[in-house]
Amino acid sequence: MFCKIASREIRAELLHEDPDVVAFEDGAPQAPFHALVVPRQHISTLSELMDERVSGRLLQVVRKVAADAGHAGGFRVVINSGGAVGQSVRHLHMHVLAGRHFGWPPG
Repeated sequence: MFCKIASREIRAELLHEDPDVVAFEDGAPQAPFHALVVPRQHISTLSELMDERVSGRLLQVVRKVAADAGHAGGFRVVINSGGAVGQSVRHLHMHVLAGRHFGWPPG
């Protein structure tokens, strides 16, 4: 599904778009602000991410999306890598969550 959003086959209101990365709001938000940051290239899990340029770009977009939404002062980034830890879509994605208190430890 994320490949289709990244290639614009499925419509989504994008918060960010560049040649390597797209960001959009999560359809089932877990916080007042919940965005997903996704590489355009299909990469199944974080363990498969080998391109340092793309990994750096993902983090830059996480920061930008949080700042654009007014959350530069505090946000959480979550990456589930593999089904055993809750990755439900087999396309690498970063959750950017903000707008409420988050406890520690998570989970």
